Amino acid sequence: MLALCFVAIHTQRAIIKDMSSLQEEKERWQEETLQPTLRRSPERRERFETSSEIPVHRLYLPEAPDEYLHKQGFPGEYPFTRGVQPTMYRGRLWTMRQYAGFGTAEASNERYKYLLSQGQTGVSVAFDLPTQIGYDADDPMAAGEVGRVGVSIPSLQDMARLLDGISLDKVSVSMTINAPAAILLAMVIAVARRQGVPLNQLRGTVQNDILKEYIARGTYIFPPRPSMRLITDVFAFCSHEAPRWNPISVSGYHIREAGSTAVQEVAFTLANGIAYVQAALDADLDVDQFADQISFFFNAHNNFLEEIAKYRAARRIWARIMRERFGAKDPRSWRLRFHTQTGGSTLTAQQPRNNIVRVALQALAAVLGGTQSLHTNGYDEALALPTEEAATLALRTQQVIAYESGVPDTVDPLAGSYYLESLTDELETRVCEYLETIDKMGGMLRAIESGYVQREIQDAAYRYQRALEGGDAVVVGVNRFQEDGEPDLELMRLDPQIEQNQRHNLAQLRAQRDNQQVTYLRHQLAGAAQGDANLMPILIECVEGDVTLGEICNTLREVWGEYRPKYEL
Repeated sequence: MLALCFVAIHTQRAIIKDMSSLQEEKERWQEETLQPTLRRSPERRERFETSSEIPVHRLYLPEAPDEYLHKQGFPGEYPFTRGVQPTMYRGRLWTMRQYAGFGTAEASNERYKYLLSQGQTGVSVAFDLPTQIGYDADDPMAAGEVGRVGVSIPSLQDMARLLDGISLDKVSVSMTINAPAAILLAMVIAVARRQGVPLNQLRGTVQNDILKEYIARGTYIFPPRPSMRLITDVFAFCSHEAPRWNPISVSGYHIREAGSTAVQEVAFTLANGIAYVQAALDADLDVDQFADQISFFFNAHNNFLEEIAKYRAARRIWARIMRERFGAKDPRSWRLRFHTQTGGSTLTAQQPRNNIVRVALQALAAVLGGTQSLHTNGYDEALALPTEEAATLALRTQQVIAYESGVPDTVDPLAGSYYLESLTDELETRVCEYLETIDKMGGMLRAIESGYVQREIQDAAYRYQRALEGGDAVVVGVNRFQEDGEPDLELMRLDPQIEQNQRHNLAQLRAQRDNQQVTYLRHQLAGAAQGDANLMPILIECVEGDVTLGEICNTLREVWGEYRPKYEL
């Protein structure tokens, strides 16, 4: 008994010592990290409290820390498990960036202005399929697809109409575009110049993640090597000319949409990120010169706590990768900042109003996981592009979480939950196992070329489909709790004249522009593509000279060829 008492006393003294050390660390954090942030950006209000007037503190710490500083740390500090900012949403809410785009530039511009008037805080552009794979609206390959799943932007004139009346130094613009990302960025830069916006004030993100196209989505154009060259050219250009623009959004969203698990989503996304960082280093860029401009894009699915743990684990793993693997010295280079979109593949055509609940649950998980920006899907998107009513309700979902739930009032509010912390650790372990396997294969490009990543995702998708068909996985309204009859919804309908109108606009452009100058610019572009100079300056010249997206891509196709998968699944 005496021995047990001695052990208990010794343990208690150790806990007290640990708590004293943690308190000292908290005081240091407040002085060195928190206070400078508060001076730059005060919190949204002086007092935070629940609906019962219980004060909500900025930060909660464990009573008896066990490796706390090593695994969780403080918000805004390595390893960033608890968030990339010291105050998180107490200082500034996440960017509410509703993804939208359809038909013509004018129609999409009208939707953007409406959403901005309703409280959206960033523009997110969806492009149609011809734009995504580098074809003009009058190309035979574009027939039947112009303006269908996004907005048609074949020329600088279209981009100017898309962004008309939107101040590019005040509104952040995100573009979901990959193979021709550098070209669309060149158009945004040209519009910014017309607006008189200095490039160092230009705010936004271009997705620019070609590796996930080879893995999961398929809207690629060029082979991997020249595609990686385009990406590193954007890195270099933005690091010097547009430091507030994120030159890449490494995207796990589409990996998850293709059927991956949460573990695979994080693992393959971070492996892609590693490949991009290494490519930039191989191009003689300094890691601390570009790393802070790398952003990420994740999905939000229905397994609520797993999704929260997923985001926390991703931050911790990336911080260690950047500090230990790549030797980044600047703490800003260690941060994983990410946008989240609620899961499109989780939306059901059956009982579509159930999707309102799914989207709310997923959005809350993203906020509890510390997202920097968020898109919430419309409940009708399993059937058509979202109506204005559905898009507004999706935005209101974010606003209710932001202003009514109390969730943003403290940093990482679920930290310390035994289950959540265990999930975070387990996700980290499993993700790192995948990363080790990919490293042994020679890196992500080799893993993609061999078909390994694609097979892993397909196997996961097959297992889920079997579970769904067998009833082990339940989707409300689909394989349980079904209802008879068709949903009573008013769906969005596109103008059938869109394609013809775009063809007419391009014909006018080609007739009115200086076609001799266009020929000269395409020749200059081909020469630059054969060399190793940064392509962004000539791409900007091309779009300002009214060379179209399709003409630029066709010029590069002639130099680099097109990608054809070699693996067999």
